[in-house]
Amino acid sequence: MSATRWQVPVTALRRAVGARQREERTGTLGELRVVETRVPADAVTSVEVVLSAVVGGIEVVGTVGSTWRGVCRRCLRPIGGSIVAPVRELYRPGGGDDDTYPLGGDQLDLEPLARDALLLGLPLAPLCREDCRGLCPRCGAELADGPCACGPEPADARWAALDGLRSDPGAGGLPPPVGNG
Repeated sequence: MSATRWQVPVTALRRAVGARQREERTGTLGELRVVETRVPADAVTSVEVVLSAVVGGIEVVGTVGSTWRGVCRRCLRPIGGSIVAPVRELYRPGGGDDDTYPLGGDQLDLEPLARDALLLGLPLAPLCREDCRGLCPRCGAELADGPCACGPEPADARWAALDGLRSDPGAGGLPPPVGNG
């Protein structure tokens, strides 16, 4: 898709504060990636917004949507989903600072807004499902398929004294106080 797909003519809109214009655009943005989660290069992105002429610029309110791919943070299986990110941004002449997007002449470019919304909406550590048990840290077996062959983890000798307290119900849980006499 060409860059003009995301360009919106706003000449008439800028003439009257309070004027509104609905825009719907679809296209691809190229690959967007955060860690191991990404919007594929060929994923179709949709932008549905209302542009409103305000004093000092144009306010853009609506949603940006696309699909994403990644890996489950526990079991490392490939997963994916969809993103629908709400947007509410201001475009203004000479903008492009941290709070606004630039409004150049009589064109408003929705591409940077769509890219930013999708990048912020990507899950940083996705799960295939909430109860995913992941992989065994010793053998790498998929724990969703059942227990692995590793068996119980060997006891750490440094904690042996505390293990003795756990197994002796008469100990009261605390060692006797140590005093100076």
